[in-house]
Amino acid sequence: MNKNIYFASDFHLGAPSYDESRKREERIVRWLNFIEPTCSELFLMGDVFDFWFEYTKVIPKGFIRLQGKLAQMADSGIKIYFFKGNHDMWINDYFTKEIGIEIVSDELIIERNGKKFYLHHGDGLGPGDAKYKFLRKIFRNRFCQWLFSILPPRIGLFIANGWSGNSRIASNKKEVFLGNENEWLAIFAKEQLEKKHFDYFIFGHRHLPLDIQLNENSRYVNIGEWINYNSYGVFDGEDLRLSYYKSV
Repeated sequence: MNKNIYFASDFHLGAPSYDESRKREERIVRWLNFIEPTCSELFLMGDVFDFWFEYTKVIPKGFIRLQGKLAQMADSGIKIYFFKGNHDMWINDYFTKEIGIEIVSDELIIERNGKKFYLHHGDGLGPGDAKYKFLRKIFRNRFCQWLFSILPPRIGLFIANGWSGNSRIASNKKEVFLGNENEWLAIFAKEQLEKKHFDYFIFGHRHLPLDIQLNENSRYVNIGEWINYNSYGVFDGEDLRLSYYKSV
C-alpha cells in the first residue's frame, strides 16, 4: 500500500433541516477533497442519508454536491463502498449504475496489507434492542419494500421524512460511553473473536467515536458521526487510527 484507506459513517444528510444538512454536505465535500490525494479506497459505512428510497425512476432530491464528488473520485480510480445503514437501507442499484459504487448490505470482511477487517454499519448487532431487530427484518423484507414502492413518491417521502423527524439527529441527542464491558458492539466483536481472528472491527451507527482494545491483537473502532465530531478512520497500511476533520 502506498495510499490510505478511509472509513466514514453517519453523515445523516437531510436532517435535521435543509440548511444544516447543506452546510454539513459542503463540509463533507471539503473533507473528501482533503483526503482524495492520499485515498486508495473509501468506505462509507451507512446512514450517509437520513432517509433514502429508490423508486424505479425517482430518488430523493438534493445531495448533488456529494454525488458529484463521489462520481469524480470513482472516475479517478478510487474504489468506493457504500454500506446500507438503518436510515438508508433501501439503497438499491442507483449509485452502482451511475457512479460505480459497490453496495454492501451487511458485513464485509476484507484483508489489506496483512490486516483483517470486519466491517459493518453496526445496526442489529450485539445483545439487546429486540424491537429494532424485529423492525429491521420488516424493513429489509422485499415484499414490504415493494408495498412501500407502490406509494406515490410524494406520499412515501412524506411518511419517511416524518419518521426521520423522530431520530437521534433530529433530537440532537448526544451519546455517552457505556464502558468497555457494556458497549454492545464491543461485546459483539469479542464474540466474533472466539470464532476467528480480526485485527480491526470497524462500525458506525453508535454516533460516538471509540477505540477499544479487545485483546492484545484486536481493536474495535467506531468511526462516530458528522454532526458533532467530524470523525473518521484511516488505515495507512500499518495501523488504523481515529481522526477528526477540522473544517475550514
